[in-house]
Amino acid sequence: MMDRIIAQKLIDNYILEDLTWGDITTDLLITKGAKAKGYLYAKADGIIAGIDAFLMVFNAFDKDIEHVKYFKDGDAVKKGDLILETYGELNSCLKAERVALNLMQRMSGIATYVRMLKDIISETKAQLTDTRKTMPGLRYFDKYAVLVGGGINHRYNLSDGILIKDNHIKAVGGIKNALTMIKNSVSHTKKIEIEVETIHELKEALKYGADIIMLDNMTIGMMKEAVEITDGKAILEASGNINEDNILQVAKTGVDIISVGAITHSVKALDISYDL
Repeated sequence: MMDRIIAQKLIDNYILEDLTWGDITTDLLITKGAKAKGYLYAKADGIIAGIDAFLMVFNAFDKDIEHVKYFKDGDAVKKGDLILETYGELNSCLKAERVALNLMQRMSGIATYVRMLKDIISETKAQLTDTRKTMPGLRYFDKYAVLVGGGINHRYNLSDGILIKDNHIKAVGGIKNALTMIKNSVSHTKKIEIEVETIHELKEALKYGADIIMLDNMTIGMMKEAVEITDGKAILEASGNINEDNILQVAKTGVDIISVGAITHSVKALDISYDL
């Protein structure tokens, strides 16, 4: 469920960006008190995400706006479906529509792509997760949209989990040093993830107690070998250049998690229209 306090703070900043000194056009043309109905339509097939975020933008301008929902987050829509109706101040609706649409279109695009990838690997045990490759300022909504699409969230930010990457390993002189230093300093409540690129590095990560091992840009054959060697002693996450064309092959290797940066960093927004 979306945390409305966090979401509203972010939305207020988006509105400030778009409306720093007011809406010159609307304020000159539209008389205060004029009312209008609005209709939110899907212009493409997809999965809806961000209906509440859409309404929160409108409520920032008109707290008394009325609405009727015909779909909820996570529902599949077809081109032409009426998603939502609004009724309220015309002046407010015109000011709110762009920010609200931008946010909902992006979120729905993410949810749509995640659902497609999830469907591809549905017969395997692998779970689909996101990364920190999100647009600054949009991570909260991006990761919410991943959940709506059926994925799971990786760490939210750098303080949310331990992930030892290749540059960390180079900086401290190897996997053994990195894992030993972390394990000697971190609370027992924290799991430790480390990135490896070879089978030799995988064996070293297992030897020194990694809880989660990220298989970075490994071939399908290497992933299968990694699964056999690990034999359940650590969670295995596949990562790197994974998309709809190869995700099923990756999932069939037996890895536990598949992380795909593209679900947030290069997603295509779902085409949605708001008409008065």
